Amino acid sequence: MNTEKAKIQMRKGILELCILSIIKRGDLYASDIIDELKSAEMIVVEGTLYPLLTRLKNANLLNYRWEESTSGPPRKYYSLTEEGQHFLTELQNSWEELQQTVNRLTQQ
Repeated sequence: MNTEKAKIQMRKGILELCILSIIKRGDLYASDIIDELKSAEMIVVEGTLYPLLTRLKNANLLNYRWEESTSGPPRKYYSLTEEGQHFLTELQNSWEELQQTVNRLTQQ
């Protein structure tokens, strides 16, 4: 079995949690989100991020606003909605429970 494929699947499973957690800190442009994910070694390409951001926006978990840029076209900045903040809290709780369960199972 290929461990790299397993790692990719694990990353995909927690990507929403990571993205929402990053956006919670403040309004962000998509490339800022990608940079932060890459610096944390959660490698993501634009082709993965943009559809996910759209899906989160359509689920009313994110808002966006356009802002003029001095170095090019206007930029779309994302922020959490109230529903998105609630969803993030639920994801964080689920993640902590899952971590505890996995730790119990793997440390026996």
